[in-house]
Amino acid sequence: MSAARITVGGDHPYDVVIGSDLSAELPPLLGAAAQVAVLHSPAVADRAAALAGLLSRAGFLVHQLGVPDGEEAKTLAVAGHCWEALGAAAFTRTDAVVGIGGGAVTDLAGFVAAAWLRGVAVVHLPTTLLGMVDAAIGGKTGINTGAGKNLVGAFHPPAGVICDLDALRTLPRDHLASGLAEVVKCGFIADPAILDVLDGGAPLDSLGELIERSVRVKADVVGRDLREAGPREVLNYGHTLGHAIERVEGYAWRHGDAVSVGLVFAAELSRLAGRLDGETAARHRSMLAGLGLPTSYAATAWPRLHDAMRVDKKSRGNRLRFVVLDGLANPGVLDDPDPDLLEVAYAAVATKE
Repeated sequence: MSAARITVGGDHPYDVVIGSDLSAELPPLLGAAAQVAVLHSPAVADRAAALAGLLSRAGFLVHQLGVPDGEEAKTLAVAGHCWEALGAAAFTRTDAVVGIGGGAVTDLAGFVAAAWLRGVAVVHLPTTLLGMVDAAIGGKTGINTGAGKNLVGAFHPPAGVICDLDALRTLPRDHLASGLAEVVKCGFIADPAILDVLDGGAPLDSLGELIERSVRVKADVVGRDLREAGPREVLNYGHTLGHAIERVEGYAWRHGDAVSVGLVFAAELSRLAGRLDGETAARHRSMLAGLGLPTSYAATAWPRLHDAMRVDKKSRGNRLRFVVLDGLANPGVLDDPDPDLLEVAYAAVATKE
């Protein structure tokens, strides 16, 4: 497919470019930078080295900063290590950070850039499906704490996002499946055509279209609400329980796997609250299961999950808030639901023991 260019609006608009062989897109996004810090995980070390070579030939002084895999990268200690490296290199406000890797790396890179000198430019090069359709887009950055996921962070829009589909060719199928959970979410909250493509089978043959459609959904929402003050909240459909599962699991579960269970739970909660028809609710489970994603979690974990959800970013005081559906592609919010309703909804995803 030819490269697609999608603009994310707002006070600081930027483009998300989707296609193949996109390395030439990066240097122009770095502006007046003399130095560039390339943050990357071990899994993409070779790709990061090639990128560093390209930038060096373009005249930039490049610093490669390796960070741990997955959620282990999103800690204050790792962010602190990156800031010390920027300080040692005498990074100035006109220099830039590049994050290359999965969603955890781009979350970290964005946070490091947002805090250094109160904000330097960052460009994201997501190399996973999850990163391309979700984490790298929207300007939300963050790290984890013992209290929960992404509770420390900042809103810091990137200078650009480059989604090179070539990076997905060697991605394991289970990682691709995990990323599809966020694609499914976009289908249910905004673009049912995504669901039709997935129903057609062979989703891996349609990744370009699925990514572009999902990015357009997120770009539309984020462009209207950078700081999650209103419309952007709908992007958290399925995430309240999903984030709780990740925390209970010590972040050993993939994000998309946890969100998959969270989507089934949110659909059931919507149905039980009288806001969603049974057929659409059931479609969540059948579609996600058909993609090889989990749709259940341990029944005995409910008390711990309920406690973990209380520190979700959407909570207000002691009131839990859930993004629900009032119909296909019609999201809304359920504020302070009855605890008994939540427990009954969880029974729909609880593993029978």
